[in-house]
Amino acid sequence: MDWKRTSEPADAWHMTDDLHAEHGKGDPFAAAIRATRMSMIITDPRRPDNPIVFANDAFLRLTGYERQEVLGKNCRFLQGPETDRMAVEQVREAIASRSDISIDLLNYRKDGSTFWNALYISPVSNDKGELQFFFASQLDVSDRKLSEHRMSADKERFEKAVRERTKELEAALEAQTTLLHEVDHRVKNNLQMISSLIIMQRRTIKDEGIRQSLTTMLERIEALSTVHRRLYQSKDVSRFDVSDFARDLISDLLTASGRSEITSKLDLDPIVVSAEKATPVALMVNELVTNALKHAFKEKPDGSIAGSIGIKMSQPDGHLNIEVTDDGVGMADSNGDASFGMRLIKSLGRQLHADIEWRDAGPGTRVVIRMPNVPQQEGNVL
Repeated sequence: MDWKRTSEPADAWHMTDDLHAEHGKGDPFAAAIRATRMSMIITDPRRPDNPIVFANDAFLRLTGYERQEVLGKNCRFLQGPETDRMAVEQVREAIASRSDISIDLLNYRKDGSTFWNALYISPVSNDKGELQFFFASQLDVSDRKLSEHRMSADKERFEKAVRERTKELEAALEAQTTLLHEVDHRVKNNLQMISSLIIMQRRTIKDEGIRQSLTTMLERIEALSTVHRRLYQSKDVSRFDVSDFARDLISDLLTASGRSEITSKLDLDPIVVSAEKATPVALMVNELVTNALKHAFKEKPDGSIAGSIGIKMSQPDGHLNIEVTDDGVGMADSNGDASFGMRLIKSLGRQLHADIEWRDAGPGTRVVIRMPNVPQQEGNVL
């Protein structure tokens, strides 16, 4: 074979003929290989060092070499300092095992510039299973690799930013947790001090009416303390479970009143409100239950007191409904302290944009509070 032919297109036809392949010059597949814009070469493993015996014009344009510079050489001349040695070893193993391989390699042109080569190599055997040639195609995928590198760099920058931001948030959360514990400690101390001052003042007062008013104020402070305790003991201090509060509240109030004959009836849907509205909602529920315990029930001739107090919470139609009922004497016999509680409830209701109705339950009283409620994924938050 004459390796000194020029690189004109006609020479590619003659070199394909020199391969003495099973199909001759007139084979349309061979013609397609010679004419395609896809870079292709054929090597002969039967010759020493598996040299290139055919290179089409697309390969010459891709690499910048002349045909006489590549024919008879092993294609390792395309490798350079930054070519991945492990990838090259994979190519060698595929050739040694006569198997197909598809791999991306960083190759070098004649002028020293680099390109990413999507290399595909496949063995070609005759009918007897004897290895004749290796067919290899090359495709310049530098743009794709550049995009991949940019995406990888962007991903790394993004992940680094996320890691840094996560550390900042964790530090902020730790600081917030510390602050919340400090706030919790101080608020509890302040509430305890207020309670102690009221108790001390109550001991110095002889008027029973004033003493009862101070006792009622202590009960309201206790309700605030319960809200605070529940809020800061929860995992999410931005949300307050009103239903759990109501369940604990009526149990505590019934126990504190000593009126074991009075029973409770609870029908509580899971209700969660935002932290800033926890206090007014809780105070309204506390006021209604406390007033019912104090004023709804009269002693029987035998001195006993019997009855029931019910709390129902539901959230239909985008609203939070709270109903507090009793089967006592009704509203006609309510006294001044109960009237103050009513004014307090109305004031708290205005803060929550709530509608409040006092109804005759025949017997007893039913108070219905209806306020806007926005459904959330993890419960309904007012």
